[in-house]
Amino acid sequence: MSDKQTTIKGMHVMDRLEDGLAERVSRRLSELDSDLPRLITDYAFGSVVARPGLDLKTREMLTVASLISLGNATPQLELHMKAAINVGVSPEELLEVVIQMAVYAGVPACMNGLASYRNIMNEKGLVLPGLKEEVA
Repeated sequence: MSDKQTTIKGMHVMDRLEDGLAERVSRRLSELDSDLPRLITDYAFGSVVARPGLDLKTREMLTVASLISLGNATPQLELHMKAAINVGVSPEELLEVVIQMAVYAGVPACMNGLASYRNIMNEKGLVLPGLKEEVA
């Protein structure tokens, strides 16, 4: 695959995660270094995330779990939580991913993930799963 094809594939994946994401990320990264957008777009999204072995929904759940485990990537975590919902992860599934991290990343990492989860649910105007019975 040519570099241009990898870039286009990466941009397509990014825009599936969030409309306009490729352009926004490229613009912000190019303010720092002109090669940076291509590195992120081509490698992370065009060469890794676009691989055929897992669907995008599964990849986003794994990404959220990994970012919670890192414990120091809140902006990326919240971006990928939104992206997960955008590609079909339900709020309930996303919450289960966060809760699962209490076992494997520790309770503090889970609690931080829950704070980000609340932020994203609020930002997207979605009802918290535990409050659905009250709303119905």
